[in-house]
Amino acid sequence: MTEILTSFSGVLVNTVTVIIGSAVGLLLKKGIPEKLNKAVMTAIGLCTIAIGVTGIMKGQNQLVMILSMVFGVIAGTLIDIDKRLESLGDKLARKSKTKENTFSQGFVTASLLFCVGAMTIVGSMNAGISGDNEMLYTKSILDLISSCMLAASLGFGVMCASAFVLVFQGGLVALSMMLGSFLSDFAVAELISSGSVMITALGLNLIGVTKIKVANLLPALLFVPAFCAIFQMLGI
Repeated sequence: MTEILTSFSGVLVNTVTVIIGSAVGLLLKKGIPEKLNKAVMTAIGLCTIAIGVTGIMKGQNQLVMILSMVFGVIAGTLIDIDKRLESLGDKLARKSKTKENTFSQGFVTASLLFCVGAMTIVGSMNAGISGDNEMLYTKSILDLISSCMLAASLGFGVMCASAFVLVFQGGLVALSMMLGSFLSDFAVAELISSGSVMITALGLNLIGVTKIKVANLLPALLFVPAFCAIFQMLGI
């Protein structure tokens, strides 16, 4: 039981920091000028793009990334994950009786920002396989700052994304506890690379350049290990 609690401690800390950061952001929301809000969101978007580009470079075989993203977006679009997340955001908005028109945007944006990326994938794997939560603790500090700024701009939906953090990252830790040791370094590198493509797309959305349905790209992460295994078998 102690080992299980240790493995999930990073996820719990990350969830709490998102809640705290969001609460601070909501308290500061009325005191921050709209012009400053937009400037901060642009800065966060640019930093997100930089993080994404850096992560993409960690891939070892671009063909794995391309095939995984193509098959992933096909599956995600057919299921329409983006719309389902927005619908979930709308339901949460109705239950919380908030009148914010940015609730769903805040929920979806924050959920993806906090849950897709190198630190989420590697950190959750480290926690699940060896109980090492150092990377998730570091990520928690970053998410504390990001959630504060996002909540000040996009509102209460950002705080509700903490539930998605708990479920998604908790699921990754649990999966790593069961299967993590079977993933090769090659597969981990390609997971980071594909996840970073999504982070880059999210950053472009944050600065208003695009309106990419990033959630529809998520299934790509399921295709990566399969393509890695195939490529290794074929010696490609």
